Amino acid sequence: MGAREIETRYAEPISYGIRRYEFDHYLLDRCGAHVSCGRPVSSLRRTGDGWRVNETISTPLLIGAGGHFCPVARWLNPTRPTAPLVATLELETRLRPDQIDDCRVRPDSPVLFFCRDLKGYGWCFRKQDFLNVGLGRHDPRHLPRQTAAFVDFLKAEGLVPRDLPRPSRGHAYLLNTRGARRTIADGVVLIGDAAGLADPRSGEGIRQAIESGLLAARAILAAAGRYEAERLQPYARGLRPSGAGPTSRLVSRAVPARATQRVGGLLMRSPWFTRHVLLDRWFLDVRHPSVPENLS
Repeated sequence: MGAREIETRYAEPISYGIRRYEFDHYLLDRCGAHVSCGRPVSSLRRTGDGWRVNETISTPLLIGAGGHFCPVARWLNPTRPTAPLVATLELETRLRPDQIDDCRVRPDSPVLFFCRDLKGYGWCFRKQDFLNVGLGRHDPRHLPRQTAAFVDFLKAEGLVPRDLPRPSRGHAYLLNTRGARRTIADGVVLIGDAAGLADPRSGEGIRQAIESGLLAARAILAAAGRYEAERLQPYARGLRPSGAGPTSRLVSRAVPARATQRVGGLLMRSPWFTRHVLLDRWFLDVRHPSVPENLS
């Protein structure tokens, strides 16, 4: 933030953006499930042959897919997780015609800004006439103040309309580290953010959610109605480990924070690094095959 911007262009589209509301609606409508909206989970009870949810729903298998605060994940992992946590604040709003004229974020080019201490980054995404702005950090203690400063910076740079509200919708994600959360038990499977699968480099969780959902479906079908933990083990084993291994974490602890910031700042001035490492490897994960290929 505050340094010279680096523009990275590709010959063809490398990623697509969609409003999360529209994406979730599409998936829910496509799957054909019976939906009971507006009814929070108030109780989970283990029975002899499965589960009782809210004392009204009986099922042999629970799939926890409710994000970081999923009630199934809390049941399976009652103690506070020790894995690293990322917290974000974001805003998604429809731009008025006059705001579109006052917005310098192009529909085909997301903008990323990294915090000087390298503990987080902010983003601006256009989705047609919607604008998504947010900030995520490994250290969430001062997130509201830092997010407000980030939006003020964007306004001062002329990137977003000056009357844009400050982000207020919060999210939390557990990073994908070894032992972040138990993901299976007898009659229980966790997927996506409920399982703590966010990428430790980018905070990305959509690919991991889809990938884990497909892996879980394959394991559940193979279990053939018997959902003991040992029959669900193929799912837990198939989850892709995070990109940040124990060696890199030890190195990051050993290197002083000022040195890390100095080196990181130098690297992010390099068009080669921002394209081939920051974007291609950390954000786009181009080294791994697409999800259908990966699970075929």
